[in-house]
Amino acid sequence: MTLDSDSDSDSDLEAQIAQWRAYTRRRRELHHTDTEELEDHLRSRITELVEAGLRTDEAFLIAVKRMGSLDELSREFAREHSERLWKQLVLPGEPDAPAAARTRRELPVMVLCAVVAALAIKVPGWFGFDLANDDDAGFYARNLSLFSLPALAAYFAWQRRVGARVIGVLAALFVLGAVAANVYPLADDSQSFVLTVIHLPLALWLVVGVAYVGGDWRSDRRRMDFIRFTGEWLIYLSLLGLGGGVLTAFTAGTFRAIGIDAEGFITSWLLPCGAMAAVVVSAWLVEAKQSVIENMAPVLTRVFTPLFAATLLAFLVAIVWTTNGIDVERDVLILFDLLLVVVLGLLLYAISARDLAARPGLFDRLQLALVVSALIIDVLVLLAITGRITEWGFSPNKTAALGENLVLLTNLAWSAWLFLSFVRGRTPFARLERWQTRYLAVYAGWAWIVVLAFPLVFDFA
Repeated sequence: MTLDSDSDSDSDLEAQIAQWRAYTRRRRELHHTDTEELEDHLRSRITELVEAGLRTDEAFLIAVKRMGSLDELSREFAREHSERLWKQLVLPGEPDAPAAARTRRELPVMVLCAVVAALAIKVPGWFGFDLANDDDAGFYARNLSLFSLPALAAYFAWQRRVGARVIGVLAALFVLGAVAANVYPLADDSQSFVLTVIHLPLALWLVVGVAYVGGDWRSDRRRMDFIRFTGEWLIYLSLLGLGGGVLTAFTAGTFRAIGIDAEGFITSWLLPCGAMAAVVVSAWLVEAKQSVIENMAPVLTRVFTPLFAATLLAFLVAIVWTTNGIDVERDVLILFDLLLVVVLGLLLYAISARDLAARPGLFDRLQLALVVSALIIDVLVLLAITGRITEWGFSPNKTAALGENLVLLTNLAWSAWLFLSFVRGRTPFARLERWQTRYLAVYAGWAWIVVLAFPLVFDFA
């Protein structure tokens, strides 16, 4: 063997080990020191096998196999170091000093952004808008996402050190959203108003995603990171909301005990400002504690996937048994769209935590049943919507529902096909992951179409 071939073999081996190391670091049960310990064992085994006469690529594969399942290794480390994992829920782990230092450095910036978000909702009061006034409720409903999400995007832009061009794109999109929410003459009782209130936060949340990935929106890996972040952020935001509810109750009760009515302070300051600040604080908590908590959403997915699959199957059986059609009133359409979104969420977070190299299992088949059931329900909803449009004509609500269900239908149909191909061993699981992450651009495009074009097309009705 020549010197060049030895060098090539060493380079290939280091590349394989680098890929293995990157994969182990995705396992949040493992500390970085655990990964280093495992890598030392791996290198020792490879060296022994090469000395026994195997090629480096053969030695790598055999050494990895002999080390056993990474899932089992992760669980073993979690059992042995459970006290370390628990302490990290509250305190930064001492061995991970760089991460702890980074968290301390980012804390003041997070606080500043949270304060900006909290005060932003009070700025309209300087111009005569009152949170407690029913006549101004429509203004606050349209602009709710504009009070907090720009501050969150600014936090990520600072954290990721994005360039001026990305910052310009972010600013332009937020300005565009503000114009659509406030320049269009939308009556509070119009359908276009309701559609804007629903779709603008989604459109702007995906703008936050651009900041989160540091402008690298073409990266499938970074888009999946943002999907993971979104799930954990929702969990933290819900927990903060529950804590805020307890704080509000105690605040009202304790001040009432000394004869002071705190209701004005609670409704004007504590609730609105706290809610806006919580959007930023939740994001910081996800970033600061992701090495411990990042798997919460996939765990919940494991719990609720079989429950939702059983519910959807029971619903389809009920439709066949009773021969009843689906009512397509607005509230019902929103309910079904939310149901389909939840199904996609369950799919996404199961994908985000799955070992791409693992063979199909029972849970994969259960997910396939869930996706197929949702796909059938989406088709039934589309038939009902089409029938109503044929009978009564187009309206903003019906058109939006039609478009959204077509967008969901496309995603569900191709996801079902890829899932079926994967279960049958004909398609790698990575194709399903890429399909889901790249489809985010379709959701973003549709949300902006509803916000920007629908009011004009339907004459602000």
